[in-house]
Amino acid sequence: MQSTLVPRGTRVEANGAGAAFDISGSPTRTFLCTLTIDDQIEQESIDLSVWGSADGENWGQMPLLRLPQQFYRGQATLVLDVSLRPEVKLIHAKWELNRWGRVAPLPMFVIGVEVAEIPAMPKRPAPQPAAVHS
Repeated sequence: MQSTLVPRGTRVEANGAGAAFDISGSPTRTFLCTLTIDDQIEQESIDLSVWGSADGENWGQMPLLRLPQQFYRGQATLVLDVSLRPEVKLIHAKWELNRWGRVAPLPMFVIGVEVAEIPAMPKRPAPQPAAVHS
């Protein structure tokens, strides 16, 4: 399973969100999320997060995943594991832009966000209580 949350080459100049993607058919519910920045101007940052929803209406108060804040062209990747969140059926990307320079009044990034299903993360065994010897 692979999807585009934000088509590569999308120019963003304000805070926003991408289209929803249905993950209900995913057997692993584990994804590699990749933010690609193809262009940007100086003195600005982008904060990208991935949000989950059961119904496409309520996206909750906290994102499922936050990528590290980015300032420059390149890629940032992080694993999104929703295997323990069976209620999440849809995901979408949200971005927040920040500009602190005096050159252009608006921030500007050219981005793309992809998710690709990967094998499930290995689960750690539950800790066993320590044996008491008498």
